[in-house]
Amino acid sequence: MKRILFLFVGLFITSNLVAQTIYKELNSEKLGETRQIKIQLPRNYDTSDKKYPVIYVFDADYLFEPVAGNVDYYAYWEDIPEAIVIGINQYGLRENDCYYSEQNSLPVETGAEFFEFISMELVPFINKTFRTENFKVAVGHGMSANFINYYLLKGIPLFQSYIVLSPELAPDMPKYLTEVMSRLEQKTFYYLATTTNDTKGIQEQTEALSKSLKAIDNNNVLKTFETFEGVSHYTLPAHAIPKALESIFLVFQPISKKEYKETILKLEGNPVDYLVEKYQMIDDLFGIQKPILINDFKAIEAAIKKNENWDYFEDLGKLARKEYPETLLGNYYLGRFYEETGSPKKAMKTYQSAYVLAEIAGITKDQVLELAEQIKADFGY
Repeated sequence: MKRILFLFVGLFITSNLVAQTIYKELNSEKLGETRQIKIQLPRNYDTSDKKYPVIYVFDADYLFEPVAGNVDYYAYWEDIPEAIVIGINQYGLRENDCYYSEQNSLPVETGAEFFEFISMELVPFINKTFRTENFKVAVGHGMSANFINYYLLKGIPLFQSYIVLSPELAPDMPKYLTEVMSRLEQKTFYYLATTTNDTKGIQEQTEALSKSLKAIDNNNVLKTFETFEGVSHYTLPAHAIPKALESIFLVFQPISKKEYKETILKLEGNPVDYLVEKYQMIDDLFGIQKPILINDFKAIEAAIKKNENWDYFEDLGKLARKEYPETLLGNYYLGRFYEETGSPKKAMKTYQSAYVLAEIAGITKDQVLELAEQIKADFGY
């Protein structure tokens, strides 16, 4: 009986923790028709008041599920922020939607109508209907991978990030992209991918575009290019989408061993400043005020110990008090600062005052009391 009850409760809880997918028919004046839209909301969207980045998936008749599944999975482990995923169904309409002029490679007729449907109808509808942040990602494959580039050519680009998979590039698109990326003034992520088994023309064009973009010296454009071995044009998205999400949201992820060894340990300045700037960048880029993870506090603590830069414990302690005021983390770091910089009495009192605060990050009340008692015994206080 208990087993059955446990199973029932587990199923009830799970049902409230899975991402929600909504199917909607959106009437469009620009297209003169209705268009099916798929919408995946983050887990617990209905019980939260947060705003979310939005990922727009073109070719959603086959591309939506790989993107939505990866977004949900990575967000579950907090490697990327929770996000709303919007899919635009283009089954049987792809060529019309992505139609461009042979004279200047820009959208015309049905292509221009679809372009305006996205920017003037779909995006405003999503912003009005759901709680959205400004950060928007566009995902396209083949024809639609070329098409999403058109939104970069606007005076103010519609999207802040582009996942461009095996693009069937319009003739003038490489020239347009090279020109616009050299002068972009807003932070823009651009992920470009092909495969060794791609259509020969697509592979050659994509690699040529990559070389052109690499030559652009603009710190506002964060570019990533990958060539996958062995996979086909059609299976590329399954391999590239996880990589693209990792690349775009790299700064959002907890400090990794690689970041610790190759960046933090080699800093000439204060690693606490690096930590603050990392989280400020998350806010600036994605509009998300993310609490500093305990994992990241521990990484900075380890770097301070490794390099014996004991003075930095003071800043780390003040930051910990701000982020986790009801815990003993801040007092522990400040105690370490006083102890290592020649103020044992202050260290002892700081450790003692931590006893009334909550334990955190493996640091216990008994541990800080032992540190205080050791100082008392060593100096006879």
